[in-house]
Order: sequence, then structure tokens, then C-alpha cells
Amino acid sequence: MSNADDTAGTRRDFLYYATAGTGAVAVGAAAWPLVNQMNPSADVLALSSIRVDVGGLEPGSQLTVKWLGKPVFIRRRTEEEIEAARSVDISELPDPIAQNENLGEVDASDANRALDETGEWLVMMGVCTHLGCVPLGDAGDFGGWFCPCHGSHYDTSGRIRKGPAPTNLPVPVAEFVDETTIKLG
Repeated sequence: MSNADDTAGTRRDFLYYATAGTGAVAVGAAAWPLVNQMNPSADVLALSSIRVDVGGLEPGSQLTVKWLGKPVFIRRRTEEEIEAARSVDISELPDPIAQNENLGEVDASDANRALDETGEWLVMMGVCTHLGCVPLGDAGDFGGWFCPCHGSHYDTSGRIRKGPAPTNLPVPVAEFVDETTIKLG
């Protein structure tokens, strides 16, 4: 094998690798905008968690906030509402399961749905589980929420008690970050 053949093979190999490398960089540069567009936008990231000041909420009143494009009910319950919710036999509920994003899938006892140990604070998604309507507070046959669109009745713990809704109002990820601020998400 002559020295000229050896040089030609090396030069050819270099050209193959250089062309392949340039092509890979070009494909990567063209694909990056496509991949990057799938990332959540800044406004979505900003809404992934919010803090809500509940310092002015009196017992028996409710605050509705918008989080991730959906209403969230934050209720400071009275002793009577807590007692009514805790006196319910879970086995009589149409949906005895609580979809609590803090605890996972647990029984629908009021203790598993309330935000704090006293049961004073209840935070749940404000979307009827039947067809996505927004239920009215302080209404219905059980003193909780009522969806007038199709007649779903929820109790003071947000559990479905009567009507076409198949499940309880879901409990989102929430926590107190200080005495008067709840963080959602």
C-alpha cells in the first residue's frame, strides 16, 4: 500500500465524519425549537402554585380563587359545619373515596378532606364532577354545595350525597405556609 492511498483514506474518513457531525448539529439546531415549544410557557409556570391570604376570612365564609384555570373553594367552616361533616357514616356515601392530592386515595372521612387537624379549613376544586359546572356554596340538601345545572348535592365536606355527580369534589395540593397564607400547588 502506497503512502498516497493511506493519505486518501484518512482524508476521506475525515470528510465523512465532518459531514456527519455537521449534519447532526444542523438537525439538532432545527429540532430544538420544536422540542422547546413543548415546555410550559412562563404564565403557566407562574400559576403552578399560588399563595392565598385567608386572614380576613370569617368562620362560615368562603373564598373562591382561580388556580390552573379552575375555581378553588377555600372555606373556613363553623363548628356546626365540621360536626355535620364528621357525623356522616362513610359507608353511606355514594363515593367513599377521597381524591386528596396531599394524601393520595384515602377514605372520604372529613379528617382526610380538611386542610388542618381542627377541620376548620376546607380547600377543594370548585368544579362539579358530573359535567364541570361550578356548584353554589351554602346550598343544597346537605348545607354544602349545590350544582343547579343537574342537581348534584354536596355536603359540608364537599362529598357527593345526592344527584348525578359520580365523585366527591377533589382536594388539591394545599398547605398553610404561615398562619394566614395557604399555598396551592
